[in-house]
Amino acid sequence: MLLKRLVHSFSLLTAGNFINRIEISDVGSRLARGVFWSMAGSVISRGLMMCATVIVARILGKTTYGELGMIQSTVGMFGVFAGFGLGLTATKYVAEFRESDPERVGRIIGLSGLIATTTGGMMALALLIFAPWLAVHTINAPHLAGVLRIGALILFINSLNGAQTGALSGFEAFKTIAHVNFFIGLISFPILVCGAYFGGLFGAVIALAINLCFNWLLNHIALRKEVRRNNIPLTFRGCGLELPILWKFSLPATLSGFMVGPANWVCRAILTNQPGGYGEMGILTAALVFQNLLLFVNQMVNAPLLSMVSNFGANISENMKKVNILSTWILGLIVAIPLLCFSEIAQLVFGSEYSTRSFQVTFSLVVFCTCIVTFKGGLSRVLVAESLLWWGFFSNTLWAVTLIGSTMFLVKWGAPGIAASLVIAYTLNTLVLLPLYYSRNLVPKGTLLSPESVFIWFIVVFLVFLNIADVILVYRAIAFLPCLLFAWFSFRRIAMGKNVLN
Repeated sequence: MLLKRLVHSFSLLTAGNFINRIEISDVGSRLARGVFWSMAGSVISRGLMMCATVIVARILGKTTYGELGMIQSTVGMFGVFAGFGLGLTATKYVAEFRESDPERVGRIIGLSGLIATTTGGMMALALLIFAPWLAVHTINAPHLAGVLRIGALILFINSLNGAQTGALSGFEAFKTIAHVNFFIGLISFPILVCGAYFGGLFGAVIALAINLCFNWLLNHIALRKEVRRNNIPLTFRGCGLELPILWKFSLPATLSGFMVGPANWVCRAILTNQPGGYGEMGILTAALVFQNLLLFVNQMVNAPLLSMVSNFGANISENMKKVNILSTWILGLIVAIPLLCFSEIAQLVFGSEYSTRSFQVTFSLVVFCTCIVTFKGGLSRVLVAESLLWWGFFSNTLWAVTLIGSTMFLVKWGAPGIAASLVIAYTLNTLVLLPLYYSRNLVPKGTLLSPESVFIWFIVVFLVFLNIADVILVYRAIAFLPCLLFAWFSFRRIAMGKNVLN
């Protein structure tokens, strides 16, 4: 209530009317609560994590930071199999059945935890065993074998965290998740910075593992409380009844992820095997930090929307479909436009080693790629809610083939070549599924293809071109406000058809 009164006190009349519409709308109020709590904990957590990441990058230097990025990419590749799509599975089915079939929800949560422990343990053991071979024969860094083995612990804990967070999102327990993120943010900053400062690369990886252990403990406690609050009979008995979910949903989700993680890893391994490859990997890793910033904005509404879209099922309204598509796209663009207009900020943040043309071009292409990802966020939620993940697998297979093929031709340009390959792959990945969305009427057509949507993409491409052409800062600064306003008015025209909060 205090938050509501403060918002009303400091809002203009139009904003107040908008808030009133949210309050009287079940959809609007649920989404607002979810986004607020998702954002409340994540802003502090991600903000401190980003600060820690920048400091770690400065402590380690460009080449060693590139080695850290390669270790994280390797762990991520194994993590696709370790997680087995269980976070997504838990979110969808807990949201879908938490009111209609509590006993089934209890079995699904139990099965998710059991499978996460099994697959996570198996993949962690595999990484522990094959770390020396991977270090020598794939990533061109024999000295990283010991550090990769520490990554096995990160891999195992990540798989458990994914299942737990997915279940919490299915309960729409975003306030609880915010509390967890808040405490993790507070402890992660000193752990990561101290680890890198006193232990270098080894200390940084140890710090990541310790941080995840705290995260698991808090998630475990939070999920137990949420299960009791919702009167869910959590049990492992009868879990076998839910095994069909694994083949129908978790398997295609895992295979879709299999196309992403390993493909990214292969491309980065190709890069690190080039002359000066780990320096270029450091540039790419630094640019991807800002991708994570944009994806953080996307994730603030992703979990609430996925839970709501799954909960509505076949009863979802056209207005809710529009909210699903536009929300993450708008939030992503609001962050991307200033980053593209003032790309020097990224160079200043990371220091003189990153004040190069290579970093500027890589950074602008990564931001453009992330704009495509935020646009795809709503489309991906539709695939999940409609259980069409086999289509996602097909799309991601095409993405992986395109990415690796493009990388083989463009890697000679270093980090910018990998970033360009990502743009090519994500563009094709998005376009190939548009006929499916149109033919099945899964999303409002005006949100995908209209003069306004084309104009929005033109704005982003124009700003990327200014960076690649090395146009001076003053001209990009002049373009900032017009581009932001034009994008905003275009989004308004797309949304004008109906009141999206009714």
